[in-house]
Formats: sequence, structure tokens, C-alpha cells
Amino acid sequence: MRRKVPLFGLVVAAAAALLPLSPAGATTAAPAKGTIAWSPCPEDANVECGTLSVPVDWSRPNGPTVDLALARRKATDPSARAGSLLINPGGPGGSGVDFALFGDQYFSKEINSRFDIVGFDPRGVARSHPIVCSTDLLRQAPYPIMKSQADFDRQLAYNSRLRADCRARTGPLYDHVDTLSVVRDLDAIRAALGEDKLTYYGISYGTLIGQLYAETFPERVRALALDGNMDHSLHTRGFLDTEAATVQDSFDEFVSWCDREASCALHGRDVRAFWAGLLARADRGELHFPGQPEAPLTRLDLIGMATGAFYGPAWAELARFLNDVDTGTAAAPFTLRSPKRDADVTEYPTQVFCEDFSLPVHDYREYAALLRRSARIAPDMRFSPLALSMTTSCLGQPTPIPNPQHHLRVHGSAPLLLGNSVHDPATAYSWAVSSARQIGREATLLTYDGWGHGIYGHSDCTTGTIDSYLVSLALPARGTHCPAVEPPAQLKAQRPPLPLPPGPLPAVPGWGLPRS
Repeated sequence: MRRKVPLFGLVVAAAAALLPLSPAGATTAAPAKGTIAWSPCPEDANVECGTLSVPVDWSRPNGPTVDLALARRKATDPSARAGSLLINPGGPGGSGVDFALFGDQYFSKEINSRFDIVGFDPRGVARSHPIVCSTDLLRQAPYPIMKSQADFDRQLAYNSRLRADCRARTGPLYDHVDTLSVVRDLDAIRAALGEDKLTYYGISYGTLIGQLYAETFPERVRALALDGNMDHSLHTRGFLDTEAATVQDSFDEFVSWCDREASCALHGRDVRAFWAGLLARADRGELHFPGQPEAPLTRLDLIGMATGAFYGPAWAELARFLNDVDTGTAAAPFTLRSPKRDADVTEYPTQVFCEDFSLPVHDYREYAALLRRSARIAPDMRFSPLALSMTTSCLGQPTPIPNPQHHLRVHGSAPLLLGNSVHDPATAYSWAVSSARQIGREATLLTYDGWGHGIYGHSDCTTGTIDSYLVSLALPARGTHCPAVEPPAQLKAQRPPLPLPPGPLPAVPGWGLPRS
């Protein structure tokens, strides 16, 4: 069984449009009622949509509220129904509503028959009062690769202006979009659904929700399947180092595949030397997106494109793309991905990450030293574009943040299942090992000895093991590995695409569900 995979994190065509944005600061003073009124979703009448009102600030339960958007796809076999499966596709910024709308194509027949699949847009995301910022101001973002203290100071000043703009346009919710608040929202959703305990599947950044739920509400856990795990214990150097290592590992795997696969567009060439030449040409301003001479292609664009392709992995598509970049032509039209926006504002959920991870860098000298470390760890990729972009975007974030990093403290929870591929370009395998170690005896780690971001749908072994856990609470033996399944020479989308989380231009892939 193969799930759909992304071609590139930067170039997917826009998915279904989101509902109209809420006005800035549009909250109500009424307390949360704890009920959900369901009605057919406008996108698909076979799926129910609804909202749940929760406090903007959980420390003020009777204060202003925000409406969370939900979608529910009911179990196809009501007689065998095991309950509700809450799901989150990661990001930060991924839409759980969209995930539920396409859930019948992501999850197995067994999961669809046994569970009501319930997705929600986390606070500050998509239909749940999204964080919005000036489109014009986002377009003014400095290039994330800084070369001087002046660049560093310029980035700090820009971040300060952007935070003020986003806060003014978004309203009070802007300062309460941390994942610990989302965890409390998730528990409110569980209760509103009438479930005594939570059954949950989260991928990528969605694993952080599950990890912190187990820590906060251990007695309310039935089953948490966490696929492609975050490590919330990492600080600046460890975060950048592990991300550089895992994206370099994915590049190494791409080179090995191209060396052994005759259908690779770069087969027979020195791929590392070819790649280095492209980066040098990008630095000289000599490259553009294939077939679009008016659209320059930077070093960050190239590295981001490759990273996005590793999510699947979409090695064949990446090789063809790089060959097209080299020649300056494209066999097919090439579409740049854009964040969701209207004329004035763009959705920009990066603040979620900034309220979960404090990654200070004090000056350009420290920044340059960190970048040199990344380059030593990742001699071909140079750095993780995802880690660098998020670290740079959060510089100057006021402290203390609402949900600072710490070692997980899970006591008394039902057993959890953590899954990870060995060659994941975004959530490093070392992160899953670390998180499982922090959780302790409540955690079982399932290792996929293959490639890509997230493991559900990669093989009968990975899918069947996660399904058995969710349905029957059956855990694999500790130390279980699922064999790698070689990706096909050409990957085909198997379900409609989900939107990527928006970001500053140029955008980079997020810690979210792989896309077509």
C-alpha cells in the first residue's frame, strides 16, 4: 500500500480555497458551551462540519472565546464502530478539516469502517480564526541567509514589525496559539464528542499535540499513534544540528538511488558535483524556474525544493526537475505554490512554532557559527531550509514563551505508539528515539527502515501495525522494524492534495502531512 506523496514542498498547486477569514479580534464573551452542531460540509455533503467554542486564554475559562472548525467522516460500518479518531496533519498550519475531508483516501478501509474520523483546524489555523498578516509586509521579508550583522539587525527589526502587524490584524488569539493551548482544545473536543478517552493520529507537528496530551491528560488516553515525531527537548544548536543531519541523510539516499536506478534523469552523472554546480550558479543569479525565465531560482529555493521532494520521497521528479533547471526548460508547465491570501492579508501560522520553541541566536557571529556547523554536518545540503527558516522567523520572539521546550514527563498514560522512518528529511529518526526515551515505558517505537516523512501508508507492515494499535490496542514488540519498500520510479498522486502551511516567500516545506 502506498500513500500519495509530495512532488515538492514549494510547488504544489493551490488546494481548495478556505472559508472567508474572520475579522481581526472577532471573539465573543460567551463561555464555551461544550457542544457541536453538525451539518453537511459545503465541500462534501457526506462529511459533517461544525464548530466548538473554546476560551482564547485557557487561564480565563470564562473569558473571550474562539470557534474551532471541525469535520467528521462517520464510520462506514456503524455496527463495528470503535469510537472517534481525532486527526491532525501537522504544519504548524495544516488543516485537520481538510484532512478529514480526504480521510477516506488516506486511511485504510479498516480505519474508515471502525472510526468516525474527526479533524479540526487548530486555533489560529485555516477556518479556526487564522493568524493573518499584511501580504505586502510578508513580501518584504529579508532573505533568510544572512551575511552580516547589518543583515541580522535588519531581520530582527523586520520580525518585530511583522509581529506587531499580525497581532493587530489577528487580535487577542495571536498570543495564545501555542500547542499546549491546542492540547486543551483537543480535550474539549474529546469531551464534546462524548468520548471518555482519546484516540488520536497525528503526523509530524501533530505528534507534538499527542505527546503533550499524554503528558497533560494521561488518564484520558486510549491510543495515540504519533507518526514522524517532533522532539520538544531541543534547543538552538541541537535543533539545527539534527535537522542538518537528517536532510543530508536524505540527500545521500537520493544520490544512492540515482546511482542504482537507470530511469533517474541524472543516472550516470556525478550527482554531488552536478548539485554543487547548480548551487554555485544560483548564487551567481544564473538560474530560474524551468520555463519561467522571469522567476529567479535562489540557493534557498533549490535546497527547499530538494527537501520537499525527500518527503515522499519523489526522487524521480526531483531528478527531472534538477535536469530542467540545468537546461532552463520544462517539459510540462511549472506552478509556484503561494500561501493562502486575499488582497490585503495572508495566513501565516509560524507564530505557533515561535510559541512552542525558544531558539535564541544573539548576534550575527553566533548565527554564522551555527551555519558553519550545519555546513560541516550537511556538506551537500549545507543546512535544513525548514530549520533555518523557522529559527530566523522567530528571532526576537518575546520570552518567556507559553510552551517552552522540556523533556517529556508522561506518567500513567495508556501505551503510546511512535512511528518514524530512518531516512526522514524533516522529523529526524533521532527525534523519535529521543521522544520515546523521554516518555519511557509508556512508549513503543516502530521503525520504518525506509524513506520519507511519516510512515503510515508506506507498506503493509507500517499501515497494518498502526491500524492494529488504533483498533485493537495491539502493540508491536519493542524494537520492531518494518522493511523498506523501494519507491517506484515514478510516483502518482493517490488522493487530492492538502494545502501546505503558508510561510514567507520563498516558502519552505513544513512539519506536516506529505502532499501531492
